[in-house]
Amino acid sequence: MADDGRREEDERAPGAVYRGFVVMETLMEKLKVLDVEEEVLSKHNMKNLSRHNFVSSPYVASNPGEQFYMFSIIAAWLINAAGRPFAVPQETDEPNATVANILTELRAMGVKVDFPPSKLKSGSGEFVCLVLDRLADEVLRKRGFSFRRPKYPPVTAEDEPVSEEMVENGELMLGVQEEEEENLEEPEEEVETVLDLEDLKLRSGQSEVGLSSKPEEILHATVDAAEWMLELERVLPQLKVTVRSDNKDWRIHVDQMHQHRDGITLVLQEATGHLDRLQEDIGKTLEKVSSREKYINNQLETLVQEYRSAKAKLSQVKVRHLQASKNVAEKTRILAEVSDELEKIKVAMEERGSSMSDGAPVVRVKQSLTKLKQEVFQMDVRVGVVQHTLLQAKLREKSNMTRDMHAASHVSEASGNTRPFS
Repeated sequence: MADDGRREEDERAPGAVYRGFVVMETLMEKLKVLDVEEEVLSKHNMKNLSRHNFVSSPYVASNPGEQFYMFSIIAAWLINAAGRPFAVPQETDEPNATVANILTELRAMGVKVDFPPSKLKSGSGEFVCLVLDRLADEVLRKRGFSFRRPKYPPVTAEDEPVSEEMVENGELMLGVQEEEEENLEEPEEEVETVLDLEDLKLRSGQSEVGLSSKPEEILHATVDAAEWMLELERVLPQLKVTVRSDNKDWRIHVDQMHQHRDGITLVLQEATGHLDRLQEDIGKTLEKVSSREKYINNQLETLVQEYRSAKAKLSQVKVRHLQASKNVAEKTRILAEVSDELEKIKVAMEERGSSMSDGAPVVRVKQSLTKLKQEVFQMDVRVGVVQHTLLQAKLREKSNMTRDMHAASHVSEASGNTRPFS
């Protein structure tokens, strides 16, 4: 759906996996503007959408069937809201047909679709969020709605951040979150009275209004300095002032960035030292291992040679054993063949011995001799016929050769007598 270059950039980026969460956040804002919960979900008795409703993640539990039905219903409503007629899908409809119809309408709106339709059948994932986001953009464009950038109020002198020296000297508490953490970490201690700068400003303003007149004479202190210091030490824990920091103030973010950078620098220096020492230890260990390996190889050289010679002898013995096994197998095969032949001979001998006392073989021999004589006579006749045929063929061939020779001699004589005049 997006361009090819954008798709390749997302695939190379390490945060491309979480792109669906970002798209779902913007989609939720657009669906809230379109009032989808009242227009669609309540009419179909569906649960309200969550921030990660259509995001495919192992940390987000989802039902594929319910997800796809909700996706198809919202997509159909957005297509109808964009001014294109689209039938509301039912739970019994074929998912492939529903997805094909949605993609057809999306292409008709001029949106490029470069992913397979099977990516939408699960009802969740990046492509589902992208399809709904493009449809919501089309509806908002048709209704003439557009998002504008927020306008922040100008920064005044009262909103300026407090410097570090002011925080250290006055023990200021930067942020309400630190105060809440201290209250959570120490629940058993008594709650300290914390003054607020806003209240101090209001009180100082009221006091200035009430005491606008100048004193008639110079005021002199009547309190002992030691008692004043004791009182100061007693009430000092209660003089903590909270400063309401604005999270949108860029100065606070810059200070935090500087603090994080300093912390990262310190941690990097410590980690670099540890890694350098670890590298040196690993190098020394590798050198020790290599030297130990060389020493062991030198000490066991004779044993290694003996092992190699024994291994060579073992291989030779294995070869001889293999050859002997082949010879034994061949001899066994020959023995089996000889045994079979012997069995056949025994059977023939038994049959011949049983037929020696019977006259039937003699009769069969006489019949065979008579038949053989007849066949010999027929063969003699055929041989005579063949000899006669061969003789006639030789005579014809000889006569043809003689005729050809006479013809050739006459032609040569004729050609010799007719010579041209010079």
